[in-house]
Amino acid sequence: MTIQIHLDRVLLERRMSLTELADRAGITIANLSVLKTGKARAIRFTTLDALCRELDCQPADLIARVPGPQGEGAD
Repeated sequence: MTIQIHLDRVLLERRMSLTELADRAGITIANLSVLKTGKARAIRFTTLDALCRELDCQPADLIARVPGPQGEGAD
């Protein structure tokens, strides 16, 4: 299983830019870009909370566990 981040889809649905979200949530554009491209290895609950607050969504709207190859270091 793999974890996917759907930040780009939620931003599009909310008609919000990455820059606007960064300003509103107090998160750097660089960190949001890492999340958006799926290159993040972890996310802090405070970051997830800020994203959900500003996007008016639930964590499951942003993060999904989907079938697929396992990532590096999988047992």
